[in-house]
Parts: sequence; C-alpha cells; structure tokens
Amino acid sequence: MSLHQTTFAPYKTQGPEFAIENRIWDADETLPRAELEALQVERLRDCVGRAAAVPFYQEKFRENNITLSSVRSLDDLKRLPFTTKQDLRDHYPLGFLAVTRDKIARVHGSSGTTGKPTFVAYTHDDLALWSNLCARFLYAGGLRSNHLVHIAFGYGLFTGGFGLHYGVERVGAAIVPAASGNTERQIMLLKDLGADALVCTPSYALYIAEVAASEGIDPRDLPLRYAHFGGEPWTEDMRRQIEEDMNILAFNNYGLSEIIGPGVSGECAARRGMHFQEDHFIVECLNPDTLESAGEGEAGELVITAMTKQAMPIIRYRTRDIASIDRSPCPCGRTSARMSRVLGRTDDMLIVRGVNLYPSQIEEALLRVEGAAPHYQIEVDRKGNLDEITVRVEMRARDFSDKMREMAHLRDRIDREVQHITGLRMHIELVAPQTLERFVGKAKRVIDHRPKATL
Repeated sequence: MSLHQTTFAPYKTQGPEFAIENRIWDADETLPRAELEALQVERLRDCVGRAAAVPFYQEKFRENNITLSSVRSLDDLKRLPFTTKQDLRDHYPLGFLAVTRDKIARVHGSSGTTGKPTFVAYTHDDLALWSNLCARFLYAGGLRSNHLVHIAFGYGLFTGGFGLHYGVERVGAAIVPAASGNTERQIMLLKDLGADALVCTPSYALYIAEVAASEGIDPRDLPLRYAHFGGEPWTEDMRRQIEEDMNILAFNNYGLSEIIGPGVSGECAARRGMHFQEDHFIVECLNPDTLESAGEGEAGELVITAMTKQAMPIIRYRTRDIASIDRSPCPCGRTSARMSRVLGRTDDMLIVRGVNLYPSQIEEALLRVEGAAPHYQIEVDRKGNLDEITVRVEMRARDFSDKMREMAHLRDRIDREVQHITGLRMHIELVAPQTLERFVGKAKRVIDHRPKATL
C-alpha cells in the first residue's frame, strides 16, 4: 500500500472548519507531543554527531565545550551555535559538507549578494526525505494521485521547481513541468491540458490571471481547482484576491534552500497556519535583536535546525524570516506547531522615521482598496534628514479613468488605508495598468536610495 492510501485522518468528510476534505499523509504527523519531543532529542543528537565532521561546527563545538554526550535534552539546543548565510558564504562552495563528495546526489543553490550562489548538497536519502516532506503538505492541500499539476517554478539551482516536482510524483500525481516565463504559453497549457493544480509564486498567479483576461479568457474558466504557492511572502488578502480571480483554493507552504527547500512547513485543510515538520526540524522563534525566545504568539525570527539532513546538517540557522508560532491544537489532528505567514524579513524590513515597515503591509493596504491592483513599487529616499516613501500603485483596467476627481478619490482612499496599517504618511502615485514590472519568480518591490551607512 502506498503512503497516500493510508487513512490516519480523524475526519473523513469536509466540515465547516475545513476548506477541503481533511487527509493526513503519514502517522508521524500525528505523534503525541511527548513521543515527538523524544524523537527530536534523539535526532538532534544524531545531527550534532554528523555536524562534528564539518570544520565550522568542529571549531564552534570546541569553543563552547559541546560534545555529543552533553546534548541530553531540547534545552541543550540553546548551547549550540547559530549558523548564518554569511557563514555558508565564508565556506563557499561546499565547506559545510558532512559527507564525502562521492555521496552527493545533487547540488542546489540560492542567490547571493556577491553574485555567487549559496550551495546546498543532498544525498540520495536527503532527496527521498525532501520529496516526502513536500508530499505531506501537497496531500494536505488537496493533491491526489489522479490530479495533473502545472509547475511554473524555475527548474534550475532554485529548489522550488525540483522540490515540488518530486513531491507531486511522491503523491502519484502527473506533472506538466512548464517552468517559468512565457505566460501566454502557460495559459495555453493550463487550458488545453486541463491541470487541476498550479504551483508557482502568488504574484505570478496574479499575472497569469491578468494575461488570461487580456486574451479574452476568463481565468475562472480555467480547469484549475487548487494552487500551492511559495517562494515569497503573501498576505491573506492576496489569497482571497487570487481565489476570487481564478476560482481556486490556494494553499501556503514555506521552506528555504539552506534548510532543505520547500517542505519545512505547509498548510492543512483548516488553513490556520502552516504545520512545521517537527519530526525533521526544530524551530525556534527568537527576538532578532536579543536572540531570546519571543513570547507565545509574538512575531520573531525563525531559527531552524535541520536534524535529519545528511549531506549538510544545519544547526540553528537564522532564516531572517519574521513570523509567529501557534502551538495550540489544530482540528486536523496533526500535533505539530504552526507558523503564521511570513510577515517580512529582517533584511527586507525598512526602518523609516523610526518605524519598522514591511512591504507586505503595503500589499495588505492595497488589497483592501477597491480599484487598486496588487502590483506596486516602494521607493525610499532621504531628503535632508527626513525619509520619504513613494508608493507607485497600479490601477485596475476597469477602474482607470481620465477624470481627476475620481483618481484623487482613489489616491486618498489608498493613502488612508496605508496610513492606518503602517502608521506612516507616504506619497501615493497612481500609474496606468500594465505599467509596473511583472515577475515570474520572487517579486522585487523595494527600491531604497538612502545611503547604506544611514540605514
């Protein structure tokens, strides 16, 4: 019997608390907390043992008098060193390998500011683990073996395309590996092949709907029923917008290349946050300034330990992603903690006039104003000693007008909503439809002209 045919779900029919029928992929997702935490201790010890083969960790363990015998409980995690992206860059290209090169089955990478990627390596067992982690959240989000999945992620060093590809295959569904770009062709494939599910970034899904409408195709008439979005932060308002525009159910998932790729967490049928795969990852939520634990339900930086990855075990990786953690029981039956949407990144956060500002807050404001499209650009400059923000906002084609009074009214509504959510006054500039750049990968929303030394 294949895994996707098992029946561990405590609920077998759709109820008011579930967006779809509730299904669970494997029994480890429902381990009692005591058993789960005991498994974490065992796997954390194994991780420390493997990491001792990595020169970076060898030095850190020696400096902090850490030995395998000294790791006895989850409380000992606090004694272990943090790992940052800069540490990976400093040991470019594969200085974090814990296995010999002949054990490597694949190498992926994420982009870096130096122009060189941060490489991550996988053994064959790592790849099998990865595909199963992705299968878990895909299955939880409605994917079944009889579905056809259209993947519009890039198939290169980026982990999204391959991670989701092999997760879909693990569930047993068929795949259209469309990759990214050529949106008109994407729409043709969606229409003609009849895909049930779409995999891409949420901003690209919006663009697909926009291009379809411009070609005279109602995106709601496409055969899609589900979507699994990742690769960039997105708001609940954007989810509602996409679901309305495309007549689908959209599910959120989270991951990052340095840990394993997509599969760190994903939504269940309840859609009350993304379940961490805690049998493979230990997740902390810390105040990014003090590195102390954030309060229950408070937003903080996610710090993740990849306990079971063989090629490159990662201990206490500072993701820079800001989110909160919910440890209350979930009606789906999974016992793992859940994370909120990513609210922003510590390295994407703008400090403007002493106020912390995330681009997602602008998006949230725009999606609450009828007439504003979810395409925007934030430009920050400094005039004298004062920071100034200009937000360029596209209008929807049906709301575009040459009447100054109507445009002024729309701009005022956006201004009020932005100020209400962020607490800041900004210059709102309305631009015509199709004016701002579209993205097939991660959207780039911010242009900051301020001198770096003053940030």
